[in-house]
Amino acid sequence: MKKIFLVLFLSVLSLFAAEQNITQDLSLLELKNISSLEKDIEEIDQKLDENIWIKRYKNYLLYKTMEQELYDLKQKYNRYKKYKEKKFRKLAAQLLSKIKIKQSELTHVEQYKESPIGNKIKPKDIESLPKVTNPFSVIEAFSYKKQLQTQKNQYTKNKNDISEIYKLLTQKIEILQKMDDISNSKYYLDRLNTAKMYKKDFEMVLDIVSTTNNLYSKKINRVSLEVNELIRDEISRTMKILFIIIVLIMLSIGFKRVFKKYIDEDDRHYTINKIINFVVVILIVFILLFSYIENASHLVTFLGFASAGIAIALKDWFMSIFGWMVIMTSGAINVGDRIKVTKDGLEIVGDVLDISMFKISIREDITLTSYMKNRRSGRVFFVPNNYIFTDLIANYTYDNLRTVWDGIDLYITFDSNHEKAVRLATEITQKHSMGYTELAKKRLDKLKTKYVLRSSNPEPRVYAFLEPYGIVISSWYMTNSYATLSLRSKISVEILNCFLKQDDITIAYPTQTLRVSDTKFGSEAMLPGVHSGFFDGG
Repeated sequence: MKKIFLVLFLSVLSLFAAEQNITQDLSLLELKNISSLEKDIEEIDQKLDENIWIKRYKNYLLYKTMEQELYDLKQKYNRYKKYKEKKFRKLAAQLLSKIKIKQSELTHVEQYKESPIGNKIKPKDIESLPKVTNPFSVIEAFSYKKQLQTQKNQYTKNKNDISEIYKLLTQKIEILQKMDDISNSKYYLDRLNTAKMYKKDFEMVLDIVSTTNNLYSKKINRVSLEVNELIRDEISRTMKILFIIIVLIMLSIGFKRVFKKYIDEDDRHYTINKIINFVVVILIVFILLFSYIENASHLVTFLGFASAGIAIALKDWFMSIFGWMVIMTSGAINVGDRIKVTKDGLEIVGDVLDISMFKISIREDITLTSYMKNRRSGRVFFVPNNYIFTDLIANYTYDNLRTVWDGIDLYITFDSNHEKAVRLATEITQKHSMGYTELAKKRLDKLKTKYVLRSSNPEPRVYAFLEPYGIVISSWYMTNSYATLSLRSKISVEILNCFLKQDDITIAYPTQTLRVSDTKFGSEAMLPGVHSGFFDGG
């Protein structure tokens, strides 16, 4: 430590002595000129010290100095390791340790090995051109262009900064040259030579950077033009696809208006709109797929491998989609139809609100099923489309039918005039169902042109059957599919009132006769066939 202070002290004394000698040899005017020039040098040095490139250059000089020191250490080590004496081996070991330390220090500034400003002399690599294959990649392409322009501007800025340093060094050399001419001193000569060395190195760097910047700018401009061409091609293709999609949409709107003009029924019009929308969506999907997938065979291969797993995991979904396609193409169920769905013992009767790709929406109404079984109504049920393959779905209004058969059973006693009862029931059902009977005839006549109908007589039918408690008068008639209960209630009440007014017709219902015996009965009186039992069925 003392040796270091001694060396520094001697250096300061020598510098002070040199300045004293300079001062003694110069006149007052020359000293004034040198002082003014020294201030100019200080301003230039301040600008240079604040510049990042000078700092990097000093790291380069440090690397060269450390490299020379390492070389000297290796020379001494090679010289001492030849001797076998203990002191030389000890010196060789110390030198080897210093060599390793110096090599480790050199790794921290190794980037300055080839260039005075390190690896910054080399511009950033231009990435490969982006693949502009869809509208979203156009955004990526514009970002790529912006990135290229940023790299170009950054490297141009580096060249301008180095050019500015070169100008400052040139000015510094001119000033130092004047100071050397005035003083003719070794002190200013050494500073002049150091500045010239700086200038020489930066002249080389400036030449390399200028050439590289010129080539780099041209390459970036060429790549930018190629990217612009890719963007133009993709925009042109996108506009063509958009034009085709718009044409498809306009055609679908036109078809919908044509069908609306010639089809009065809302449910048919709704179904046709659904089919048109589905076809248009499928066409648009295929257009987009085959437009933006580079190799369609890859998609087919992928779907082939993935279909097995997808089919298992989404089996119900796929079955619902196929069910939707069957429903739409076959016309088995349309929006507005009254249908009955039976699933696991549950019966649902209601009107179809909507048929989506996965489910049928049904609004439950007050029907005979609601009265007899559910005892509630007004709910909205969602029936998966795949039920059409697995469960029972009945359509009360298939193919524009608006009527269904309904029946009313009324019991009369065995001694009643059953022929009169059948006649009265027939008259009542014919009177109240006449309008629906005529409507059913018209609909059935149309169905004959498409289907084979063995029996198409919609006239009311009244039957008489023997039952354990009497004779059942079963009346069947055509009624509105959407309002069966109202007509059923009206006919039931009128038949009942009509039968009650007849003297020879008695309403029957399950009865029991109680017989009382005058004698004390025993357990045998309870046996079958004994007339003195407690109860006899009647």
